[in-house]
Amino acid sequence: MLEDLTRERARKLKELKTLGVNPYPARTKRTYSLKVVLDKWASLERAKKSLSLVGRVRARRDQGGIIFLDLDDGTGLLQAVINKTEFRDFEPWREKLETGDFIEVQGRLFRTKRGEKSIGVKALKLLTKSLKPLPSRWFGLKDTEERFRKRYLDVIFNPEVKETILARSELIREMREFLWAEGFIEVETPMLQPIPGGAMARPFKTHHNALDVDFYLRIAPELYLKRLLVAGFNQVFEIGRVFRNEGIDREHNPEFTMLELYASYRDGEWMIKFTEKLLRPFLKVNWLRMAYKQALDKYAKKKIDYLDLPGAKLDELFKREVRPHLQKPTILYDYPKSISPLAKSRDDEPRLTERFQFIIEGMEIANGWSELNDPLDQRERMEDQERRYRRGEEASRMDEEFLEALEYGMPPAAGLGVGIDRLVALVTGRPSIKESITFPTLRPKTKND
Repeated sequence: MLEDLTRERARKLKELKTLGVNPYPARTKRTYSLKVVLDKWASLERAKKSLSLVGRVRARRDQGGIIFLDLDDGTGLLQAVINKTEFRDFEPWREKLETGDFIEVQGRLFRTKRGEKSIGVKALKLLTKSLKPLPSRWFGLKDTEERFRKRYLDVIFNPEVKETILARSELIREMREFLWAEGFIEVETPMLQPIPGGAMARPFKTHHNALDVDFYLRIAPELYLKRLLVAGFNQVFEIGRVFRNEGIDREHNPEFTMLELYASYRDGEWMIKFTEKLLRPFLKVNWLRMAYKQALDKYAKKKIDYLDLPGAKLDELFKREVRPHLQKPTILYDYPKSISPLAKSRDDEPRLTERFQFIIEGMEIANGWSELNDPLDQRERMEDQERRYRRGEEASRMDEEFLEALEYGMPPAAGLGVGIDRLVALVTGRPSIKESITFPTLRPKTKND
């Protein structure tokens, strides 16, 4: 039983302390990471110098007077060999050393008779005593929620999970470097906002005790980023968490990561081409183009007058009946004004906007448009959205401070939002954004679980 094993480890921990061993020291020595050791094996083995290596004991095999350990430092795996004839404290460590423990070993590199790369241990230091044994196999493979709940074990036992986390980090790094090279600056905007704006979504509400004021976790950084365009910054971006009080499924998590960027003196058509360039290193695909109406006519179950349908109903119908059919990489454009309250209208058809979306495998990856910078038009739209909100519809809110900023003048501009979690899921071939989020949102465990 796990409880028995845990009690046994607690006993050993107490004995180590009695013997004067610090089971959790602050300092350690490491000559090289295991990756460097393996990459430079030939020269390091020839040098015959004593090295200090560290890592977690992933496995242990005893053969008489020899203990074989698999040492894992997060960069690689190397066998450590403890031979009774060469290691003075063999018997104490034979009884005290267990899988899961972190250790520092000192010794020289060599190959066993079977040719396995190893380090011969001359000295050993305990770095962390593990009080729970690593499972012999990861039971969470059969329980997806348990995998997410114990993500640390999931990473240890499932290499593809670690690879996804590393791929996510690399993708965000490459995006940042691309945007910096293109002349954008990275900024930060408030996550606590008095009015949740920039998207049509239900927010999370909280209360600030010192100010005695309600705030909302942001549903988008858009209205603050546009203030920076008013201030004179030409190209800005932010990569950060966004919060929407909505369901959890293949495409949605209540908190997710978004890239938003804005470029002055640009329009939606320029932003489409820029988005293709931004996504090209990650999605090597050819994008089809299709008007929003064309997609509705092709996939909606019945003919509708989409320009007169309320925005919330139209958006719900589109997500339910149309978007699942857009499996091929598709750029949709000419979105109705009713569902695009922040996008500039087309000159030849005011009921349509210069808005676009990049959709692949039924998921929206990117969303952008020519930004509405007419303060009077924006006020009318926000007033309409506020009326819809007060009728109980999902709509954006009136934001007087943003409107005041627009009245000072915002240059023509284009904006873009990219869902990082969805993009990572696509790039890594994961079936859900839960797999691309390191710690996805889960229902808290109860005593009955």
